[in-house]
This record gives sequence, structure tokens and C-alpha cells, in this order.
Amino acid sequence: MWIADQWKDYEVIDTCSGEKCERWGDYILVRPDPQVIWDTGHDHPAWKQKNGHYHRSSKGGGEWEFRNLPKEWTIKYRDLTFHLKPFSFKHTGLFPEQAVNWDWCAEKIKNAGRPVKVLNLFAYTGGATISAAKAGAAVTHVDASKGMVTWAKENAVSSGLADAPIRWLVDDCVKFVEREIRRGNTYDGIIMDPPSYGRGPKGEIWKIEESVYPFIQLTAKLLNKDSIFFLINSYTTGLQPAVLSYMINTVIVDQFGGHVEAEEIGLPVTSNGLVLPCGASGRWCKD
Repeated sequence: MWIADQWKDYEVIDTCSGEKCERWGDYILVRPDPQVIWDTGHDHPAWKQKNGHYHRSSKGGGEWEFRNLPKEWTIKYRDLTFHLKPFSFKHTGLFPEQAVNWDWCAEKIKNAGRPVKVLNLFAYTGGATISAAKAGAAVTHVDASKGMVTWAKENAVSSGLADAPIRWLVDDCVKFVEREIRRGNTYDGIIMDPPSYGRGPKGEIWKIEESVYPFIQLTAKLLNKDSIFFLINSYTTGLQPAVLSYMINTVIVDQFGGHVEAEEIGLPVTSNGLVLPCGASGRWCKD
């Protein structure tokens, strides 16, 4: 398992009965987590010190309950700064477990010894984008949500990357990749974090189990002969590490060589020293 254990401004304090108790900077949030199927008791005092609690509704969705929580605040990871704000469906604008992938991509970029072009698809609020840019890459950031792209720009500015070579694009990722192929553009590294379910600009249905393999095949056409990495994340339980590995091997290794690794990713839990699983990632690299 790849564990995001280098955080100072974030921690999973405890987990119990379908929820996790987390510290985001100076504030404590309690949020649902479907992986937490155990009941170990709410003995840790942090549960009673919470500043925000997302209550899931039996009818779907849910709502936040706040106690002395600002509308927005920031936390740092290494030399990156992220703006946080609770919004619908329990999210805060950051997936801290992805830090383990940010570090891996940054290392590949720094070790390349040459200019590196990175494409970040389904790029959300830009954690991977600003980490790659900080490492020296020119990044193309693509997300279908204008609000998410605006949020990512704010994170970049706060991280000292206002003038970094980042292209910010509000676009459907599939349509963008198709156009990039026609343009003949290529990249040295590709990152993708596809949703489990979504709709395209004309109402096209995206179900990750049905759509992701054809999309990997399509996106691989944007890798150049000197490409250095490919990364895919999944929060869908059906796409286990071995499945990610199989897809990347059949699409990319046959064409470019290199090797593939795939693992669960996770976050350490302070109260007991165990690791909370948070999805899976598949990585390809040349070396």
C-alpha cells in the first residue's frame, strides 16, 4: 500500500461506525467513509471537538452541521497551499491521500533533467497540477467544472505559481483528448482521476467500469516516445489495483516498454497506527 504519511496540516485522527474524524489544519471535521465498517467506539476526545459534521441522509445526500468553522481556510503540504471549504456531498476540495501520488510524479519530473509537459485530466482543484508545476513541469489542467478550475487557480496563486506555465481549461476530458490527438500534441506525463459516474456535454453517460479502458487507450495516443509516466486513480471498488495494472500493461507497456505498479493508497490513522484505505492507483514509468 502507498501511504500519504508526510502531512503536517492534515491527519485522520480516528475512525468508527462509517465515519472518520479528521484534522484539517486547526479544524476538526467528521465525515462519512464507506470503508469504515467497524465499530471501535468514539472514545477519542476529538469526536466531541468537531467543528463540522456531515450527516448523510437515508434518502441520499446529506447536510453539514457547523460549529465555529470558517467558510474557507488553508492548509499546506510541503511548499503547496490549498484552499478548503466544505461543500455539497461531504467534500472539502482536497483528497489528502493523493499526496503520495503528487510526490511520485514530482520526483519523476525533477529527475527527468529536461523540460516536461504534463496533462492532468479530471483535474479537480489542482493538487496534482500545482505539485507538478512546482516540480518544474508545464501543465495542462482539464476539468469540466468551471468552479473547480477557478478553485485550482486560487491554489496555484497561493502556492506561488501565479506565473507558472499552466494551461487552465474548462472542457470535457474525452472531447479534449480527441482534439489533442487531431492537433498532434503529445505529453511526457499524464495524470487522470476519472469519476465513477458522470455525464458528458451532450448527456453522454460515463460509467467508469465501461468507459475507462477505452479512455486509457485513447489517452495513450498523447504519450510521446520519450514519455516518463502515466498515473490513474480510482475510488471505485471494482477497479482494484490488479485491474488498473492489467489495463495499463496491455495499453502502454506493449507500446512504450517500462513497468507498471499498482497499489491501494491510504492514510495513517493517529489513534491506532493503522491505515485507512482510500482507493487505488496504477502507475507506469519508463525506468
